[in-house]
Order: sequence, then C-alpha cells, then structure tokens
Amino acid sequence: MHPLAIETNARLPEQVLRMLSDRGQAIFFPSKGILGQAAQARGRRINATIGIALEEDGTPMRLAGLDAAIPLSPRDAFPYAPSYGKAELRDCWAGLIRTKNPSLGDMPISRPVVTSALTHALSVAGYLFLDPGEQLILSDLYWGNYGLIFKNAFGAELTTYPTFENQGFNVDGLKAQLLAGEPGKRVVVLNFPNNPTGYTCTAAEARGIKDALVSAADAGSDVVVLIDDAYFGLVYDDAIMTESIFAQLGDAHERILAVKIDGATKEDYAWGFRVGFITYAGKGLSEDALLALADKTAGAVRGNISNASHLSQSLLLSAYKDQAYQDWKAEKYAVMKKRYDVVRTVLENHPEYQDSFEALPFNSGYFMCVRPRAGDVDQIRRHLLEHFDTGVIATSGLIRVAFSSAPTGVLPELFENLHQACQAVAQGT
Repeated sequence: MHPLAIETNARLPEQVLRMLSDRGQAIFFPSKGILGQAAQARGRRINATIGIALEEDGTPMRLAGLDAAIPLSPRDAFPYAPSYGKAELRDCWAGLIRTKNPSLGDMPISRPVVTSALTHALSVAGYLFLDPGEQLILSDLYWGNYGLIFKNAFGAELTTYPTFENQGFNVDGLKAQLLAGEPGKRVVVLNFPNNPTGYTCTAAEARGIKDALVSAADAGSDVVVLIDDAYFGLVYDDAIMTESIFAQLGDAHERILAVKIDGATKEDYAWGFRVGFITYAGKGLSEDALLALADKTAGAVRGNISNASHLSQSLLLSAYKDQAYQDWKAEKYAVMKKRYDVVRTVLENHPEYQDSFEALPFNSGYFMCVRPRAGDVDQIRRHLLEHFDTGVIATSGLIRVAFSSAPTGVLPELFENLHQACQAVAQGT
C-alpha cells in the first residue's frame, strides 16, 4: 500500500477503516507528488510547474470567442479547479447545508468535496465503500442508474425490501434487511424524495429509520448510509420531513457513517452544470478523521476525472452569493408546488381513474407513479405514444409521470390520456 494511503488510514478510527472497500483503503490524495510540488511553487516569480498554458500577462490562455461568452474573470473559468473543489464553493455549500438543516446545530461535518454531479458522487461512494459481492441495501423502487453504478461497475449485490407498507415507508422492511444474518458491514442507500415515486418519509418514519440503523449498529454491524439527496428541498406536504435525514444520522451511533450526496442538479435547476458534493458525519469522528475521508474522496476524484468543472462551480458560487438567490429558488419552487397540487386535485376529482390505476404514495420531488390495474406497463406506454401523443416512463411494473417536465395546463389531459390508455390496453382494443 502507498505510504500516503497508510498515513491517511492511520487518521481514521478502526470502525471507519472496516467500512471502506479495498479501493477505499488504498486510495489517497497525492499531496506530495506533482500537486504538492506545484503548491510549493505557487507565488514564485518564475513558475514552470502548472499544467496549463498562460498568456504573456500570466492570465489563463483562452480563445477570444470563449472569453467573450463567459461573464467571469478568466481565472474563475479556464484553469483546472482543485480536485477537492473550489474552496469558496465548498465552504458556501457547507453553510447552505446547515441553513437548510437547522437541527444539525454545531454537529461536526466534513468540508464538502465537489464531484461532477450526483451520479459521479454515487460512483465515488461505490468506489470508497463497496467491494465486489458485498450487499447494498435499498428499497425495491429505486433509480435505475443505481444498477449501473453499484452493481455493474463495482460488483455489489443489490438487496431490496418493499418500499411501501400501509401507504407509508416500509421501515420494518429496512430493519429486517439490516438485521438479517450475522452482524458485519452494512451499506444502505436512502433516497428522499425518492426517484421514481416522489415520496419523502414523515418525521415519524425518519425516526423509525434512525432506530433501525441504530439497532443494526448496536448488534455489531458497521453501517454506511449513502444519503441520495438529489431532490432535496422539493417537498410539498407539511406533514413530511423537510430536512435531510443526514441531520439525524450524523451523530446517531459510533458505528454509523452518514454520507450526504447532493448538489445543484435538481435543487438549483442546473442539470447540465454537473456539480455535486459529498459530505460526511459520524458520531465521535474527529476533525482530522473527517478531513481524512475528504482526502480519500478527493483522491478518488483525482484518479477518475481529475476535477469537476471550474466554470460551473464559479457560476453557481456567483448565484449563491447573490442576495436574490432565495427569491429565485422560491419562484421555481412555486411552479413545482402548483404542478404537484394540480396532480393531487386531478386525482381527487376523478375517482373513476382508480378503475384504471392505483396512485402510489407521493408528496415531493419531480415524479409520481401509478400501478395499472391490468395490462403490461410498456404496452400502455407505447399506446400513449401512438394514440395520445403522450410520453411517460414504464419501470418496475409502474408508470412514472414526471410532472416536473409537463406544463401545468396539460396535467389534467395527461392523466385522462393515461386513464384511457389503461382502459384500452386492459380491454385489448
């Protein structure tokens, strides 16, 4: 093992070392190689260490057409960003996490590491915490890309439990999987609001999830909780959890490591910017241990993509520092909330739709799902395309409706079309 990996591992408590994959234990940030030498040369009158081209005046070399199109200083757009991410953005995002999750209080959390959006963050988490053949526990209704990320790329076995029980989150199902078999390493994914169902757990369910995880830790398991907060903040019902479950799990137990995976993609409607974050918390973890986890994460980023887009990070930081930022967010949230309310009203005003499909519980996010009473879901999807000029997603025996991408005015028509398509397929017409 590389001496820097050994040095980084020595800063972590034994239970966290057990949570890491073989790759996670072996990875390190190359602080003493080219990057370290470049850092030592920073500010020197003559500096021939940097792997970019500079103009004669010392500014980043750039094409005039690109320079003219970007309303930022060239230094905030064209050079590489650090593998950890732009320092000011990392600190800004840490502050936003605390603002959006006030119950964190002064709980220690790591300084967020920037990734190339959430898919990359999930992949980095798989790299750090999953070895081939290890189980990943998650609800049976999950984002399809988890399979590519965790199973196909890292060889994990996806172990699922039914997402819902009695119209709510299946806490007992999660607990049963956590406690199955002998105590050992447990890696869990929690995704609220959930893709594809658009469900966020209630406060009581969140407490139940925490209790289930603590029970597994008390039984002797080391528990890594990957918290996919892609749709964080898009909650539309006062009865549900408005903070990330990260706030409850960050100091829940010495054997629980909470890994918050989030970003600007959905929260700030910046899908193509590809900026995400990984943040850690764990009961009793020292500042140096949290820094060591960040070092390993930055090392994984460095060894995979080198760094995330500097331009995107700078643009987002500019927005976050603007006094109008919260107003901009509120404006877009209102549009999403209105669409959600229209979907609720349509379903309530058309009880006959229940003859065609059952709406699964939903209260947040971009989506909701229905389970047709009869007929193949892909046949229904194709019928909608061919006869109603309407597109939806067929997945896991369900139809997923993205009200996020459908203008408010077409939502009643969308559900009427869905009702008619379900009837036609069921009747074979």
